[in-house]
Amino acid sequence: MWRNARLGLLLVLSLGSAAYAHPPIEVTQREVTHLLALLQSSGCQFQRNGTWHEAAEAVSHLKKKYDYLLEKGMISSTESFIKNGASGSSMSGQSYQVRCPGKVPVNSADWLRAALLQYRGVSPSPSSSTLPARKSLILLETKVNV
Repeated sequence: MWRNARLGLLLVLSLGSAAYAHPPIEVTQREVTHLLALLQSSGCQFQRNGTWHEAAEAVSHLKKKYDYLLEKGMISSTESFIKNGASGSSMSGQSYQVRCPGKVPVNSADWLRAALLQYRGVSPSPSSSTLPARKSLILLETKVNV
């Protein structure tokens, strides 16, 4: 009887840890590549340390940060890249912003998380020139938390 109970507990513990396992680096690389390509083709601008930059310049900067963090073993998922590299300046501490034509600026972390959810199929895919309005971001977060 104890043997079966121990096996059951071991099974539960191993299944629980699998739910928290990090995705393979190939998945993270594919998602990050998608996010950066989306940003580059978005027509949006990117604010870093108080200065607005065109998307191509932002993507170049974010690629460098991604490569650095990957080399240091600081990326375990796409979310960790967004949090540790694509949400703000490590020098000034200021949050990055994304400003799309006709939209108010949003924190880059919010923009990237919403785009990631859309890429994963949690919501409809974004148009090429806008992503996301603050209201739709809240709806996305609500869908995920429900």
